[in-house]
Amino acid sequence: MTKAGAPEISAETLPPSALSRLAHRKMALVGISLILIAFLGAVFAPWLTPYSPNDQMFDGLTLEGAPIGPSATFVLGTDLLGRDLLTRILYGARTSLLIGVVANGIALVIGTVVGVTAGYFRGWVGGVLMRFTDLMMAFPALLLAITLAAIFQPSLWIVVMVIATVNWVQAARVLYTETTSLAEREFIAAERTLGAGNLRILFRHILPHLVPTIIVWGTLGISTTVLLEATLSYLGIGVQPPTPSWGNIIFENQTYFQAAPWLVFFPGAAILMLALAFNLVGDALRDVLDPTQRGSE
Repeated sequence: MTKAGAPEISAETLPPSALSRLAHRKMALVGISLILIAFLGAVFAPWLTPYSPNDQMFDGLTLEGAPIGPSATFVLGTDLLGRDLLTRILYGARTSLLIGVVANGIALVIGTVVGVTAGYFRGWVGGVLMRFTDLMMAFPALLLAITLAAIFQPSLWIVVMVIATVNWVQAARVLYTETTSLAEREFIAAERTLGAGNLRILFRHILPHLVPTIIVWGTLGISTTVLLEATLSYLGIGVQPPTPSWGNIIFENQTYFQAAPWLVFFPGAAILMLALAFNLVGDALRDVLDPTQRGSE
């Protein structure tokens, strides 16, 4: 029963949720599927392959000591030390996903704190924070990451901190702009008039409005982080062997590129797949979480 004159609300008239809109985007589903494949491969690596990532098999090399190509025994072939390449790629997925998620998460937290604080308080606080952000943006991210990684002894957690240090600035700039706009809205002024404190306004009214942007930047940032980790590892200043990562697999086997191209092609394809997957999901999330797009769907 509905009140007289009130329109009857049915399931057909309700606006679709973000998840349902996301489920209708084919490219987003492709990206989610690729991420799921990488995640499951990383988690279940010990059950998907009978080898350890550092096992050097006697039958993993030819009589001349060259790597063996893809075969029934070694699906993706072996590397220059006779190790199963599929095994190393599966275990390398753990490294790439761990660094991608953790480093990007830290960068997003730093960017959110800096951007929201600068955008809400403005004045000298915002000026100092944003000039520091501009200073960080002036340095090429890759060059700065290489410098920091070269100063400290390379390890997995050093790589995480290095990537987080150079990747927070873009999120800070975007969130600063959105926070500045939100802080001038009438409902924020009304909250101040009613005596609400800064923390209440920030956590109850500012941050909830920024959640869609944070989610999108968190998703898109993982692809950038994965690529940067692979670049550092390829240059020899990222994750160090024998810990497998997709970047150092290419670095170790690059001298065999012409004789054994699979040693570069397969880990390179894995990097491309994961970066593309997060980009597809991030782009789809940006569309479905953007209020201006809802009327056209």
